[in-house]
Amino acid sequence: MTMKYSRRTFMKAGGALTAGVAAATTVPKKFLSWAEEAGQKDMKQIPTFCELCFWNCGLIAKVENNKVVKVDGNPLSLRGRGRLCGRGNAALGALYDPDRLKFPLINTGKRGEPVWKRATWDEALGLIAGKMRVIKEKYGPESMALIYHGTGASFWKHLLHAYGSTLSAAPSFAQCRGPRDIGFVLTFGADVGSPEYYDFSKSKYIVLLGSHLGENAHNSQVQDIVEGISNGAKLTVVDPRLSNIASKADRWLPIKPATDLALLLAWIRIIIEEGLYDKEYVAKYATGFDELRAAVQQYTPQWAETETSIDSDVIVAVAREMGKNSPNVCIGAGRFSAWYGDDTQRSRAIAILNALLGTWGREGGYFFPTGAAVPEYPGLPAYPEHVEVAKLDASFPFALLPTTTSIKQASITGQPRPVKAWFVYGSNLMKTMPDKQETIKAIQNLDLMVAIDTMPMDIINYADVVLPECTYMERYDNINLGKFKGEGEIALRQPTIEPLWESKPSWWITRELGNKLGLAPYFPWKDGEEYIARRCEAGGIDFAQLKRDGVIIKKGGSPYITADKQPEFGTPSGKIELYSKQLADKGLDPVPKYTRHAAPPAGHFRLLFGRAPLHTFSRTSNNFMLTDLQKENALWVNSKKGKELGLNNGDYVSLVNQDGVIANGRIKVKLTQRLRDDAVYMNHGFGVHSKGASRANNQGIADDDLITKPAIDPIMGGTAMRGNFVKIVKGA
Repeated sequence: MTMKYSRRTFMKAGGALTAGVAAATTVPKKFLSWAEEAGQKDMKQIPTFCELCFWNCGLIAKVENNKVVKVDGNPLSLRGRGRLCGRGNAALGALYDPDRLKFPLINTGKRGEPVWKRATWDEALGLIAGKMRVIKEKYGPESMALIYHGTGASFWKHLLHAYGSTLSAAPSFAQCRGPRDIGFVLTFGADVGSPEYYDFSKSKYIVLLGSHLGENAHNSQVQDIVEGISNGAKLTVVDPRLSNIASKADRWLPIKPATDLALLLAWIRIIIEEGLYDKEYVAKYATGFDELRAAVQQYTPQWAETETSIDSDVIVAVAREMGKNSPNVCIGAGRFSAWYGDDTQRSRAIAILNALLGTWGREGGYFFPTGAAVPEYPGLPAYPEHVEVAKLDASFPFALLPTTTSIKQASITGQPRPVKAWFVYGSNLMKTMPDKQETIKAIQNLDLMVAIDTMPMDIINYADVVLPECTYMERYDNINLGKFKGEGEIALRQPTIEPLWESKPSWWITRELGNKLGLAPYFPWKDGEEYIARRCEAGGIDFAQLKRDGVIIKKGGSPYITADKQPEFGTPSGKIELYSKQLADKGLDPVPKYTRHAAPPAGHFRLLFGRAPLHTFSRTSNNFMLTDLQKENALWVNSKKGKELGLNNGDYVSLVNQDGVIANGRIKVKLTQRLRDDAVYMNHGFGVHSKGASRANNQGIADDDLITKPAIDPIMGGTAMRGNFVKIVKGA
């Protein structure tokens, strides 16, 4: 029987769609026998939270005989609300992966061409501590950097602070959401949070730009947008590709890539000139309106049509629909925002548009979150006094966090100061940072490179020492604090079973390494449970309840502006800054200005990429519960264009970029009408090249192989990831 899906039937099915996927058929026999033996009797139910993506949904592990046999969503979790996505349901695939890193390893060969020697923990940590002492003596403690992703990184930050270094950076800033956050900070004096403060469930009108909501599986956010649309919210999606969420929209605007800012500026002009903005809100809370109005006069709908290829009457119609539904409108800021090099300004335009419509702090727009707090571990000594050193990101005036961009450059050039060692925690840098050859060049210039991970991803091939962390299902970790609408969440990660093989949690690894460095006073806890319990005790939090329920919810006040609750804006003026004097003072455009970006050369396509619904990039590409469902990525090519090139569905091709760089491997063609003819699209995270990852190795193509010489955002140092062009080469 064939079932036809309309927009409404999709919304009714939304709950089921986020609930999970079936297990893969190639589950190891040992795992199947455990599941069969366990059955459903007398299982312990242990709450914790997921780490297969940053959403960190609460889950409940069902355990028998020290074996996890099933996971379910924790209904008390605000991030998941009792549901897990397909990745979350694959927790057992991460826990019981036979390819996991099992023992400490020391590389006796070359970086990039490793020869591994199995080591004891004492040997591996002793080697690292010895090199850290030499580096500190020769270059100073700030020459050591931490590049990280994930909850356990907090223990590594603590170790480096105790050692004397404050240099830590997450690729998620310069390579993902940093431009978005800085654009909103410059406008509202606050960012949009993580999870974001989108009030989708109460919206009347929603606009998404290049946001693949649902394919990125942001659990509670997907539930919210499903609820909002089910209640009648209209949805407009701006994207060169008919993404899954675009297919459910009232309007899909297949914009020409790299012209989003032109569309936003035209919308701003229409809303101002037609008086569609919230006049009372703007007068009360904003500054710089007249300057903004003068600056956008050139951006007419007709001009925007020539840039974006969207009909001017459609541009006007959407602006009027937003104005009609104001303030119950949410123009989403997305998450991944490192696109073309002017990304902070594009995010500023999104923020300005929301401000004009009065959505900040209003129902259906952006809510004011409620947070929760837990004190740090009591009685720790103060960190060493910070020694002033040259700032790595001085050329980026609003790099409010350190960037991997500058860490790489300082590692290569030694300027403005040397960076001689990297700890890389849970981040496959071969996939997360553009210009792979530059990353390799930086690593080769280090005196020490240590990788801390659960899986043998590409990055470990360049490490001197590999430390096997146990998975999130086997460890205590830092407390997770979440900000939500009217509620704050305190979430506990606790072990569901003992660590497998010789893997260890980061609270243990950093403590033992700290002891070898003479830093024992900074690590007084005997184990991870005591670490969490003492913090809870210091904050008057019931640790027994937290262990039992997995989360504790703190109630807050109104998430919206009321007569008694007026907004506070952390900008210099104390208001929403439509015109930014901060930017003007640094010689930057105070109002976003459109600059035309390069188009693909003849015979080339713009390379676009995004997340697969069943994978968190390379983090899950080896997971045996997911690889049968999607083992490789595909290259989306416009059907008409593909036929002109002589391509057929299922053909394997290779790709070469504008600099002549050829991607390692081959990729299967998917001809589709869901994409413009001037771009190609693929899922990110595939094309892993690591023999230890037996299922992921050499499957598909890595888009990151083709992202070379990215433009750098001059405001905050973000790296443009969508400014590369590729040519399709048949016969791969």
